[in-house]
This record gives sequence, C-alpha cells and structure tokens, in this order.
Amino acid sequence: MTTPHGLPLSPYRNTADDVAFPGPAPATQESPAYGHESEMRERISTAKRIVVKIGSSSLTGEDFTVDPNKINHIVDALQARMSRSDIIVVSSGAVAAGMGPLGLTQRPTDLATKQAAAAVGQVHLAHQWGQSFARYDRTIGQVLLTAADAGRRDRARNAQRTIDRLRQMRAIPIVNENDTVATSEMHFGDNDRLSAIVSHLTTADALVLLSDVDGLFDRNPAEPDARFVSEVRTGRDLKGVIAGDGGLVGTGGMASKVSAARLASRGGVPVLLTSAANIGPALEDASVGTVFHPRENRLSAWKFWALYAADTGGTLRLDKGAVNAVTSGGTSLLAVGITAVEGEFQAGDILDIIGPDGQIIGRGEVAYDSDTLVGMLGKHTEDLPEGQRRPVIHADYLSNYASRI
Repeated sequence: MTTPHGLPLSPYRNTADDVAFPGPAPATQESPAYGHESEMRERISTAKRIVVKIGSSSLTGEDFTVDPNKINHIVDALQARMSRSDIIVVSSGAVAAGMGPLGLTQRPTDLATKQAAAAVGQVHLAHQWGQSFARYDRTIGQVLLTAADAGRRDRARNAQRTIDRLRQMRAIPIVNENDTVATSEMHFGDNDRLSAIVSHLTTADALVLLSDVDGLFDRNPAEPDARFVSEVRTGRDLKGVIAGDGGLVGTGGMASKVSAARLASRGGVPVLLTSAANIGPALEDASVGTVFHPRENRLSAWKFWALYAADTGGTLRLDKGAVNAVTSGGTSLLAVGITAVEGEFQAGDILDIIGPDGQIIGRGEVAYDSDTLVGMLGKHTEDLPEGQRRPVIHADYLSNYASRI
C-alpha cells in the first residue's frame, strides 16, 4: 500500500503517549529535530498569517474527553505568536472528544456513531477552546466545513469571507470538518488535508502541522536507525521514507501529514511539521521539526481550488498535441484537440482533463455544456459557428498538474 503521493505505508502507528499533559516531551538539544536553521525557517518564523493544525491526540486525554491542560498549553503558545501574526486554527478532536461522554472506549468505525460522537464532542471542544482563549480576552468563532463546501466555489468563497471577517473582528477562527453531516463519500478523511486547503483559501503565509512526533523520520522513529528528515525541497527528499497511518483516536497519521504538507507546498505555502509538544519553538523561530519548501510560483486561489478541492462535472480527453499545448502553460484548450467528452455538465463546471494514455493532466472551467461540446469535437476554430469560437477552456481558467510535481 502507498500514500496518495506514492510513499510506502508502514504498519507502525504514530500514536501519542496520552499521559499526563503535555504528553510526549518536546524536542531537546539531543534530538535530531532540534536546533535547525534555514532561510525557509526564517520565512515561517516571520509569516504574517499562519494556519496551525492540531491533531486529536494533542487535544484529548486517556479518558477520551477534551483535556483543558493540553488546550491551555497550545493557546498560550498561540497567544504569544499573535503579537506578530494572524492565527487560524484547524482543530481535530470532535469525534475523539465525544467518545468519553458517550462511553465509547475505541474510535467508532460506522458513520452514524462517528457522527454522533462528533455531535457531542464538537460542543465540548468548542467550549474548551472558548474558555482557554477567554483567559486572554479573546473570542473564538467556530467554522465547520465539509468536502462539499470546499468543492463548491460559492461555498468556498463564503467560508473564506467568514474566516476573514472573524479575523477582522479580532476573533480566532477555529476550523474543523463538520463530521456530523459529512458523508463517507464526501469527506476530507482527516483535518490535515483540510488545513492545506484552508491555508490556500485564506492566503496564509505558512502552515504549521502539529502531530505527536517531532517531525518526519524515514521510518518509525522508535527504531534506533531511524533518520530524521529536516528539509523537504522536492519529492526526491522523500525517497526511502516510510510513512505511518492513523493513531488511536485520529485518522491522520504521518502519511496523511506528508500528503497535506506536499499539497500546501505545491500551492506555494511553506509547511512546518512537528509535535504539539514543540509548539513553543515551532511558533517562535521554527527551529524544530521538518520544513517542506513551497513552489515559488504560488498558484492563484482559483487554480488551487480547481486542482485540489473542486467537485468535477465530467472529463475531457485530449490528443497528444493538445496535451503538449496545455502543459506548456499559457495556452487555452481548443475544440480541435479534444477527442472525447464524458459526463453531463453545464458551462462553468470544473472538468478533469485526461491525456491519450489515461494520465490526468489537470482541470479547468469549461465554457460550454456537454451537449454543445460533443458537436464541436476535433474541429478547428474557424470551422465552428460564430457562437462557438471561444476556447473550450480559457488559459486563465485552466490549471495543470505537470508544473506542480
């Protein structure tokens, strides 16, 4: 088995110790995750807007309830950074926090019980976030999202406006997946991917992913020969890395975090990955953990959404010449290079773009409905009626994966 980015998936699990707060000890000078310096770490340490994602095990205790001490520790560090940065929190923990009150001793596997646990846990989690920030006279606002919300451009814009307005009013946005209504088919699956999408949605300058290990190792960090990976500049730096799956109360293990970090960095957002116990130095000078370097040419919010979050209405299959034109950049997609149309869609829908060998090229916003487009296939622009001479997908509304690897 592999992760979405091709990393081998190991049988070890990244579980927290879940002992008395603060849990696993922060990195020390003896740890390979401690004391790193680089230009990218300096960039993260001076970022003006940061998304901070906290995992379930960093918010709940052994009794599967919200742990006030853990949240207070996190809020103290967030407050210290807020003197120089805007902070948006992506909080896991709703399902985990609802397990104790409902008498559950292990994470539920069926959707209905997960949603019931989330309905209970979300109340306890939001209450504790609110109480903790109130110590600093700060107000929180809860923003619950589903994959369907992110997949629809109008809903994504509404979420963006809500988060921006909360920030303008000096409230702290606490974002979480709306597990109580999300379906198994329309589900982020973990808040790691959600945090990457929120980072780009809010034009964040950095993403800090807090887990229960000090950073990325090439294998289970409990193994004596595990190698610490301090910087990930390209996919080549992940060669030989074996990532773990989810832990006792969460769904997002190291494999999920690596995928989310690469997703955010492909969109131009630098990422720092470390443990919640290291939140202090992570937010102070970014000297701990693993840094994922971003692509320098940041995707626009629209292109990132189209590539990685949007619902798609159908598929266009292209010939080799059209693939070369699209992947070269700055070229609109014309009808002459399209060999097949799949699905029923309307003008303005987002479509997948597929090459002749079945490879996924990218996505774009189509200018015609499926019925109209079928009659245009393979025709040169000058051979089409006057009303059908616009590009099928204009270059401004087309984004390809080839340049984001």
